[in-house]
Amino acid sequence: MHFQEWLRSLRSSVGLKAPESDDLRSLLPSLPLSNFSLSSFSLSPSSLLGLGALASLTAYYLVTRPRPMRPPCDLQAQSVAVNGEPSCRRSALLEDDSLLEFYYQDTRTAYDMFQRGSGPCLGYRKPGQPYQWISYTEVAEQAQVLGSGLLAKGCQPNPNQFVGIFAQNRPEWIISELACYTYSMAVVPLYETLGLEAMVHILNLAEISLVICDREEKAASLLENKEKGVTPKLSCLVVFNDFSDAFLERAKNCGVEVLTLAQLMVSRMKAHITVIQPPQPQDLAVVCFTSGTTGTKCPSVPTNNLSLRHRCSFLMLLRFHRMLLRELYLSLVLCSFYSHFSQGSFVIRQEDVSISYLPLAHMFERMIQVSMFCHGARVGFYQGDISLLMDDIKTLKPTFFPVVPRLLNRIYDKILGSVTSPLRRALLHYAVRRKQAELSSGVVRNNSLWDKLVFNRIQANLGGNLRFALTASAPISPTVLSFLRATLGCLIFEGYGQTECTAGCTFSMPGDWSAGHVGAPLPCAMVKVVDIPDMNYYAKNGEGEICIQGPSVFRGYLKDPERTAEALDSDGWLHSGDVGQWLPNGTLRIIDRKKHIFKLSQGEYIAPEKIENVYMRCVPVLQVFVHGDSLQSYLIGIVVPDPEVFVDWAKERGFVGSYEELCQNPDLKIAVLEDMKSVGKEAGLKSFEQVKDIYLHSETFSIANGLLTPTLKSRRADIRRVFQEQISNMYRKTAI
Repeated sequence: MHFQEWLRSLRSSVGLKAPESDDLRSLLPSLPLSNFSLSSFSLSPSSLLGLGALASLTAYYLVTRPRPMRPPCDLQAQSVAVNGEPSCRRSALLEDDSLLEFYYQDTRTAYDMFQRGSGPCLGYRKPGQPYQWISYTEVAEQAQVLGSGLLAKGCQPNPNQFVGIFAQNRPEWIISELACYTYSMAVVPLYETLGLEAMVHILNLAEISLVICDREEKAASLLENKEKGVTPKLSCLVVFNDFSDAFLERAKNCGVEVLTLAQLMVSRMKAHITVIQPPQPQDLAVVCFTSGTTGTKCPSVPTNNLSLRHRCSFLMLLRFHRMLLRELYLSLVLCSFYSHFSQGSFVIRQEDVSISYLPLAHMFERMIQVSMFCHGARVGFYQGDISLLMDDIKTLKPTFFPVVPRLLNRIYDKILGSVTSPLRRALLHYAVRRKQAELSSGVVRNNSLWDKLVFNRIQANLGGNLRFALTASAPISPTVLSFLRATLGCLIFEGYGQTECTAGCTFSMPGDWSAGHVGAPLPCAMVKVVDIPDMNYYAKNGEGEICIQGPSVFRGYLKDPERTAEALDSDGWLHSGDVGQWLPNGTLRIIDRKKHIFKLSQGEYIAPEKIENVYMRCVPVLQVFVHGDSLQSYLIGIVVPDPEVFVDWAKERGFVGSYEELCQNPDLKIAVLEDMKSVGKEAGLKSFEQVKDIYLHSETFSIANGLLTPTLKSRRADIRRVFQEQISNMYRKTAI
């Protein structure tokens, strides 16, 4: 038998493709294959057995070796210049400059997307119990019953009817939202951290008469406004849970009807269920109020802002971005995500499961859930207590993990903090390097030797079934992203966008596992950069303010044409306030921030968020707030040390005490400051970008204490106000 014949028989027996058999041929380059025959080569039986075993092992490796993910486009050209202008780009997945409008012809609204699903849909659990599931059919039926009940309470089946939802993430939230969409009504999500005055402003601006709440306490806060006469339109409160007789009596006294969700649905089941009236793509779907922060001196409250403090002084103002999002937008961005995935080797499957814990009042989590519903996948809700999130994740075993950078940073720090011995630390870093080497060739897996020996416990803490994760809402360090892609053994995508463009406008491409960018434009958006002369950014250099255009861009701010004109220019471009840079491969990198910048006394511009992201890589640092003043020539910072690692980190440097005691130690503060400066120098921070003094604070910034937004971004003006005394003291005593 000639060697070529033997190789052909081996190839057919194990299913080798031609390129793979060529690999096997290359393993034996010195053999004269053209005239080589096994019969002419005298070998002992044991040698023949060894050769056969080697050939079998080689064939097995070629068949089972990990394969790189097939990207949907050339990763060196992920976007294309529009009309030959390099500063303006669109997705390389498009055939021409026509942006994507619909992926499925029969799916053009959020309501349509939900109808595509079947099987288990929404999951919930009680403490210590497994998840229970509500099917797609049951959700749709309950939504129709609830929607009929809303109509019976005076709501009108049209997109000008606004219904408030004031609740934490839970299945009833989604059922309530779908009930509104089933009868073409628009949803107005509300959340606690908006504050009392903000809630009054929203209810009056949107003329909301009915609000759906999860608990009596939230309903009572709305009722209090009604009792004061400041929300005259409010007439009905629907509560998920039971409420007290005293609360019911209060509501009756001020003319507000209160009933539980079950009562409303039972009453409609006994009556006639109204025929569904689903929305059209051009109909309004969501009015999304998100908060940003700014400070100003004013004698009165500007009409486009809402004061959270009274009187004249240095006030913290809460700006309300009243986004009008059409049904079309929700469908559009989802289709863009899917076109990213489906043209590669990655698709969302019906058996996929997502964990819901990020606020449903914001578009990031909403888009995640709509994406899952469109593919018939499942969404499991956390119990409502963030301290129990990890237990919920272990129980649910999600395949999809939507996440924000702050949480990824915590996971990263916890992994490094748990490895104390030099040997284990060296093994961890070596294993990470080996996995990162696979990543660089496009291979992502969780079944390698290193996964079984080193990363198995880490992956088990997140349920052990993760296939992919998506991070957004803030920049993430390339170091952290690459590290977690290796240790978690799953796909981690990074996206960029804002509520005004329905959550996303760029997305990392499947198959591209490099870090330091936020991907290429989605097929529903064009993205360009424009000049910012004051900051020395110019579009001719591929740098400038990021602007977005396309059908996914919002309609405008509710009843606020002045601010709408500020956000949308005459050509329909949305100005984001972020500064971006086009990379040679057509992806976008976020390099600065136009909004939260300030100038030091010597004229240097400072982007504090960029500096904060660098300092958060310090081992002892959990949270940091960088502050500057135009009357000062240097920066200072408020630092919250990580309670899980700070005590041990301090002990290694000879400092002993409780967490609170260590935060008050001036010598340890100097050690933390030096560590921050060292990390800042490695990251390339300029000398004027380094903080000169810090204050160690022992309480974390949180939503509960009003220092973080629901999307875990810093409320900068609130932090400045809370720490005004410490800031003044640092400037008073710091010597340059």
